[in-house]
Amino acid sequence: MLQLGQIDRADDKPPYRQIAGMLREAINSGQLTAGERVPSEAALSEHFGVARMTVRQAVQELRSEGLVVSEHGRGVFVRPAPPIRRLASDRFARRHRAEGKAAFTVEAEKSGYTPQVDNIAVTRETPNSAVAERLRLSEGDEVVVRSRRYLADGRPVETAVSYIPAAFARDTKIEQVDTGPGGIYARLEEAGHTLARFTEEVGARMPTPEERRVLQLAAGVPVLTVVRTAFDTDDVAVEVCDTVKAAPAYLLEYGFSAR
Repeated sequence: MLQLGQIDRADDKPPYRQIAGMLREAINSGQLTAGERVPSEAALSEHFGVARMTVRQAVQELRSEGLVVSEHGRGVFVRPAPPIRRLASDRFARRHRAEGKAAFTVEAEKSGYTPQVDNIAVTRETPNSAVAERLRLSEGDEVVVRSRRYLADGRPVETAVSYIPAAFARDTKIEQVDTGPGGIYARLEEAGHTLARFTEEVGARMPTPEERRVLQLAAGVPVLTVVRTAFDTDDVAVEVCDTVKAAPAYLLEYGFSAR
């Protein structure tokens, strides 16, 4: 049973923030679990002895933090679903490609989700200066651009855009919508570019309006950005991938050596 304290009228902190703090603690401690309905405005208003508007402000604060979501006609619920665990040291292991699985498929399945990819588009373009620099391309060189959206149990969690030098993608399924088992990296290795290492730059920010629409994000929910560059055994950059992830959907894990 949910146990909530009372507002301290002598506290300088506004009542709605005190209420938000107690609800936040209930979520973080597991008193309110993922997918569970938060007590109604009426119930919280009666418990704390405050106006409904005060309760509404408290819930809005939690909503802006991405802790709860509102469902029209049903109420407010603790954000469902644990995050997809993204283990950097394992996600590009060659054994996954040998099994015909791309990285997202492996991650989603390990986290208990059914993976799906949609909104796939493939074009040829002249890259911007940042991508060209990462891929060490000369002026006028083209890239194959592959954009897509990833879903877990039907819920959008990530968008990704890959840039592959056109010279490496030519006459491969990289230029087709369906790249085949193992994805882009399997096709690159088949073309003689054995992968050796990756670099990633991770950031966080608020989403653009278009990102909010595509990822179906509530107001105030941030995104994680990961820009990855893949290198082959000759230290040639063979792909740049720019991803935008719904922050509450992911847990990023990296391993480091102690040397």
